[in-house]
Amino acid sequence: MNPRDTNLGYFNRRSAETYPDKTALIDLSRKPDRLITHGELNQRMDLVAATLNALGMAAGDRLLLAMSNRFEFIEIFFGSMRAGIIPIPLNIKLGAETIEFIIKDSGCRGAVIEPGCHPQLVDVVESHNLDTNIAVEPVPTGWLNYNEALSKAEQKPFSPNPIQSEQIAFLPYTSGSTGRPKGVLLTHEGMLWGIRTAQQYWPCKPTERTLVAGPLFHKNAMRVSIKPKLYAGASAVILPRFEPRVMLQALADYECTDTGGVPAMYRMMLAEEELLEELKFPRLECLEMGSAVVGAELLNAVERAFSADVEEAYGLTEGGGPLRSPLDGSPVPRGSCGVPAPEVAVKMVGENGLENDSHGEFWVKSPAVLTGYNNRPDLNEERLTDGWLHTGDIFRKDEDGFYFFMGRIDDQFSCGGENIYPKEVELLLVQHPDIIDAVVMPIAHDVKGLAPAALVTVRTGSKSSENSIKAFTLEHGAAYAHPRRIFIIDALPIGGTGKVDRPTAKKMIEEMMEDSIGAD
Repeated sequence: MNPRDTNLGYFNRRSAETYPDKTALIDLSRKPDRLITHGELNQRMDLVAATLNALGMAAGDRLLLAMSNRFEFIEIFFGSMRAGIIPIPLNIKLGAETIEFIIKDSGCRGAVIEPGCHPQLVDVVESHNLDTNIAVEPVPTGWLNYNEALSKAEQKPFSPNPIQSEQIAFLPYTSGSTGRPKGVLLTHEGMLWGIRTAQQYWPCKPTERTLVAGPLFHKNAMRVSIKPKLYAGASAVILPRFEPRVMLQALADYECTDTGGVPAMYRMMLAEEELLEELKFPRLECLEMGSAVVGAELLNAVERAFSADVEEAYGLTEGGGPLRSPLDGSPVPRGSCGVPAPEVAVKMVGENGLENDSHGEFWVKSPAVLTGYNNRPDLNEERLTDGWLHTGDIFRKDEDGFYFFMGRIDDQFSCGGENIYPKEVELLLVQHPDIIDAVVMPIAHDVKGLAPAALVTVRTGSKSSENSIKAFTLEHGAAYAHPRRIFIIDALPIGGTGKVDRPTAKKMIEEMMEDSIGAD
């Protein structure tokens, strides 16, 4: 067998051979835009592998990859895998102490970075005396220049070593919103299985073009956008960051067929009403939405504005995308993430540890599930059982077999004996005509023990107040679940992956409650 066929780094090899002169990536992080063909990208991935090998890095070594959204991230990510090196895509929004932990925990031997993507990154990396330090411009003193290093590599196809069974392809770290981040060990075999099955059952066409506005270091951007497009010979437009007007303009200018994002991104784009009226999206077919509160009203508004279907998505770093739309074309109910994907086993487990067919913690089993957590045997024992991943997510299933995400086990709390999932209250809040986004957290309550409180963002010119929003929730939802305090703010706290930073939101609520008491 050709060793390239079992190496995730070569997942795009056949499309490069078939469509060498066709555009693969359009990088909008610089002016003029940088266009990279499938053939050029394939060659540059080989140069990355050869360069790292020439610098002394070998199969099994770990490589820190810290960059904002730019095409080099993609070629380094997959090019290092061609040499059997394990890239660690860093969340560049993390603090210096957390980055230090990741470098130590992963056992990094080298780093390829963009110095300007994090103010403390260079100092943190240099403090660990790694064997290999490479940077794109501006290059710090004593570091290797990335482009110069590639130019010195042998201009010939790289010869990879065979990939062993369960060999680790890359090592992402979770965001760490509930403590220190956890390294997730993902294999070449499992990730290639995910790409091939997605193409088998939901084929991507070479004529498609996606727009990536979320961070490339987040697995969702790779799984949903980059890998399927490059595998099929299609293309991707890369935005350096999300800005609503820029994203709308790019969707129109580059005639994209699909994109993805969190609900807050879509709410901000919908607020650009004049620009939306001006622009046309002739090829736009599908908009993916996930990772946070959605709500039927938002879904309907997005479909009307873009004249494209919206797909609610569910995925996780440790287990890929186990839920998808039915193969028979049956419509997915609003609020559902779909049905189990082919070749994926799922089940729900109740608090008693027994399987429950209607409600419980979601477990998943497939080749895409992690083999374990890096240096965390305690987590392996807690979250992995005979190949089953305990996701920590609560789902319910309806009578037609569709699954609905209810929230995290850790998020659920009891209010006067009534169990509350924050997502249900958040979904209620975003139905309010003035509310753009919301996050709900439990706060101490003298009578109930714990009770909901919320941060919300509202439309420009809104006259809504805490009392009027509270009245809305009492009118349209369960009385026990209505937020006892509601704070209107300019923007919700967002983590590096684009999700709401819930611990920070809770701290903000507590501080604002203290301030309001002091003001009284």
